[in-house]
Amino acid sequence: MEKLLIKSELVTLSRLSVPIIVTQLAQMGIGVVDTMMAGHVSAVDLAGVALGGNLYWPVMFFLSGIVMSVTPSVSQLNGAGQSQHVGAIVRQVLWIVLFGGFLALLLLQNIEPVYYWLGVDPAAIPVAVAYLDAVSWGLIPILGYFALRYVCDGMSWTRPAMVIALCALALKVPVNYLFIYGGWGIKPMGGAGCGMASTIVMSTEFTVMALVVSFGRIKNLEILSHFSWPDWQEIWRLFSLGLPIGISIFLEMAVFSAVSLMIGRLGVTSVAAHQIAMNVGGLTFMVPLAIGMAATIRVGFNVGARNYAMARISGWVALGASLTVALFAMVLVYTFRGDIARLYTTDTEVIRIASTLIVFVCIYQVFDNTQVTVSGALRGYKDTRAPMYIGLIAYWLICFPLGVILGFGLEIAGFSVQAQGVSGFWWALVVGLLIAAVALSGRFLWISRDADKIQLLAAR
Repeated sequence: MEKLLIKSELVTLSRLSVPIIVTQLAQMGIGVVDTMMAGHVSAVDLAGVALGGNLYWPVMFFLSGIVMSVTPSVSQLNGAGQSQHVGAIVRQVLWIVLFGGFLALLLLQNIEPVYYWLGVDPAAIPVAVAYLDAVSWGLIPILGYFALRYVCDGMSWTRPAMVIALCALALKVPVNYLFIYGGWGIKPMGGAGCGMASTIVMSTEFTVMALVVSFGRIKNLEILSHFSWPDWQEIWRLFSLGLPIGISIFLEMAVFSAVSLMIGRLGVTSVAAHQIAMNVGGLTFMVPLAIGMAATIRVGFNVGARNYAMARISGWVALGASLTVALFAMVLVYTFRGDIARLYTTDTEVIRIASTLIVFVCIYQVFDNTQVTVSGALRGYKDTRAPMYIGLIAYWLICFPLGVILGFGLEIAGFSVQAQGVSGFWWALVVGLLIAAVALSGRFLWISRDADKIQLLAAR
């Protein structure tokens, strides 16, 4: 009987996760397109786009994590047969999008001093600042898109986001080319043009998703057909649920960005090589991230239906699928690491360093896949605070200090650690992900067996 349940769950999980995987890969593909196209302008443009993204993406993913409170809320309502309450919840989330997006816009528009304070290569700073000035205008639209997408996901309807993401990726290439190299009366902007193109694409994504929600399969939820003034009590409830998710995502994203900014002290070549390896890691990360999102939907649905045994099975099946993907990715990426690096640049030194760093992407696959999938399963239970604390410890109290020590070296009271450069930072990332994977797995093992705790979390 249990084997039949596992098989059935794997089929359901696959049906949900495959469109999410395609969606996430397409969204990540937009960043890959930026890196490739900027890299073929110059190493400075590539480094500038990388440094700009190192501040933009953590902010954007932090806010998208808060908005992600929609998914477990909607999936549990769906499982409980109470989807009529979904529209009112989403309209309050859109107020969070508006307020949060505006504050983030102001922050990113005035971020230039941070680069000088960090001491990154000054040659790349103008490109990074121009990129942020342009891409920050797309924050509110893309967050609005995420809010509406998460509603569809929570209702187990994952295909619209896939179609929109694929169309966005197809649109990104010609729009990127237009703003990077100029044409039709537009002056060439180099790497900064990637930011302007992204804003246009993100605004298009939001517009299309709004039409899908209004006229598609879930139009009966009447999400955008009514107006709701801010309900501060409901906004606070959603914010309290989503904030730990946002912080958890931010802590992980930010440590990667902080490492990148530290590597910025090592010069443009190291930054460019590091960015290529990060892009490769980001691409492989999209698959387990999507499986984790599907786990949130399935666990949340089963919790809403009060089928706690099935919720536990959903989590374990998702983890098994994610680890299978990890092993496949390790072999594939390691085998073609040199060819992959050459797709991004023709600079032989950048290719050499990037090929070495891509090996680290292979090493941490199992740990990274585990932590992101289990995090998704825990979100299905609305268990968001403990993963936040685990992320804080693993990434910022252990990983980042260790990276600085291994990267730049340390000599104190007769004890010394030889500087390993960019490789030292990557070894630290492996350690941080390992610790997070073990701790989160232990948390899921405990929560999934405690019916009283599950009911308490579901009431949030």
